[in-house]
Amino acid sequence: MTLISPGKRNTQEDQRGISTMALSVWNYCVPLAIIIAACLVNTARCQAVQAENVTVLEGGTAQISCRLQNYDGSIVVIQNPRRQTLFFNGTRALKDDRFQMVLFTQRLVRITLTNVSVSDEGGYFCQLYTDATHHQVATLSVSVPPETPTVEVKQEAVEGGEAELTCVSPRSKPATTLRWMHNGREIPGVVSQQDNGKTFSVSSTIRIPVERKDNGAALNCEAIHPALSGQKRVRHYRLDVYFAPTVRIVSPTGILREGDSLSLTCSITGNPLPRDILWSKINDTLPERAEISGPTLQISRLSQSHNGTYLCQAQNNFGRAADHYTLLVYENVSVTTMAPTTSPIQPTSTPTSHFLDPKDPGAVVETHSAVPYAVIGGVLALLVFTVICVLIVTIWCSVRQKGSYLTHEASGLDEHGEVQEAFLNGNDASQGKKEYLL
Repeated sequence: MTLISPGKRNTQEDQRGISTMALSVWNYCVPLAIIIAACLVNTARCQAVQAENVTVLEGGTAQISCRLQNYDGSIVVIQNPRRQTLFFNGTRALKDDRFQMVLFTQRLVRITLTNVSVSDEGGYFCQLYTDATHHQVATLSVSVPPETPTVEVKQEAVEGGEAELTCVSPRSKPATTLRWMHNGREIPGVVSQQDNGKTFSVSSTIRIPVERKDNGAALNCEAIHPALSGQKRVRHYRLDVYFAPTVRIVSPTGILREGDSLSLTCSITGNPLPRDILWSKINDTLPERAEISGPTLQISRLSQSHNGTYLCQAQNNFGRAADHYTLLVYENVSVTTMAPTTSPIQPTSTPTSHFLDPKDPGAVVETHSAVPYAVIGGVLALLVFTVICVLIVTIWCSVRQKGSYLTHEASGLDEHGEVQEAFLNGNDASQGKKEYLL
């Protein structure tokens, strides 16, 4: 036994392969060289046929041409990929009206195939029967452009969760390219491809987190294919995000009094939008005059018996919401002007104003301007003070003027009488006199 190293074994295999290739080339080239040489020697008798490959869109029309060289009237046969004869020297051999012979000359034979399908793909044989049979194969390729893709919802989009969407192109050849787009930006997807024989089905799946604000977002699935000549087949899709409702009562502004009318509107959002809206009154029933029209509650001729808290509720499959409104009806208050009390000086006019108490919007407070009364009071006080002062001065003066007042002569007589009386009485005149002044 002789052992051969791996390096020597590879060398021997390479040499054997080269020898085999050289033999094949020799077997192919030598007959071809002989035919070419024969044609060059006798061009009048050398005939040949050539075929052209064709690519056509599915549903279109294909033209299959066979070019002849030095044709001398030999038999020309055209066969389909299943080797069934379509035409024999221009005569129809297969009953298929889709095939038509449109041209048969010494240089060109042409047939057409309408409404092409992928089942028509393959090699069409152009055969020229002379001393030696010559044939060429025209390969027909059918391209299948994709239809507009479809979008399948694999998982519903719920607020706070994820949406799973799949874009599907069920049939194309070659396989189409799918791309998800949102606001001009591509969303990466998971692509899968399935071979259906001669066509392909392609799908692209995306999973995206969603919130309430994403409801109605525009997504596009684009199909790109060579047969579309740079165009795109686009499927537009609006994202549908489900979320619980929100409720808000729209109420009138201002103060409501007895006899007024009340209109409350329940503004609701949600997906899906709740169909049933429930109006109620907490711890009581709705008033008899209450009318409900869709989301609106109306009460005519309000009274204080209508006071209370009114509730609007809405619900869908994803939650419930409510809002309340507290009604406070005020009693009607008649506004009157009070006449001022009698005073010595009556003002010509007294301005009166009315305002609402901020602590109690229903109470009307009547006020009179204090400026005229202050002036009148000051004048009266001044007059009273003046009168009092005059009285005090008058009384003081009258008190000072009471008593007896004597002239100088009367005063002398009094002194002389007093001396005389003292002498008679034996009193000493030296005691003097006493003077009393009042």
